[in-house]
Amino acid sequence: MHIFLSTPIGTARITGDKSGVTAISVLDEPLPDLPLVRNLPDPLQAAYDQLTAYFNGERQSFDFVINPIGTEFQRRVWDALREVPYGQTMSYLALSRQLGDEKAIRAVAAANGRNPLWVVVPCHRIIGTNGNLTGYAGGLWRKQWLLEHEGSRRNPTEGQLSLF
Repeated sequence: MHIFLSTPIGTARITGDKSGVTAISVLDEPLPDLPLVRNLPDPLQAAYDQLTAYFNGERQSFDFVINPIGTEFQRRVWDALREVPYGQTMSYLALSRQLGDEKAIRAVAAANGRNPLWVVVPCHRIIGTNGNLTGYAGGLWRKQWLLEHEGSRRNPTEGQLSLF
């Protein structure tokens, strides 16, 4: 099942069922004209409500049931991404080191790029070691918007963001 949410940076498509949310993606198209759905599965209703609160500046984390489809390695990377605090970033290299193998930086970056849960698994918080915004499937302008929305500021020498 798909539901849609209008956000300041595009239309979010939320996909899932009673077992959890499997995907959240951002679309450039406007919110589709669809009939109102009643009795949504709990995870989809919770995702809709929590994402609405996030974009309204009222929420910093998510606790609805997720059920992303990926390899064991991808799931490890996605779990690590969820540990990057709101308003902060981490470099791809630091994330690779946290996962136990800095030489796996390309595999970590690839898993980051295949993240199926936009915003909820915060791949937008991963930046280059030099502090540059790199690689974001939704477009770098969205990555910048999300980081600014979270009140972050890049520190180019560390590749980290800190709170204002």
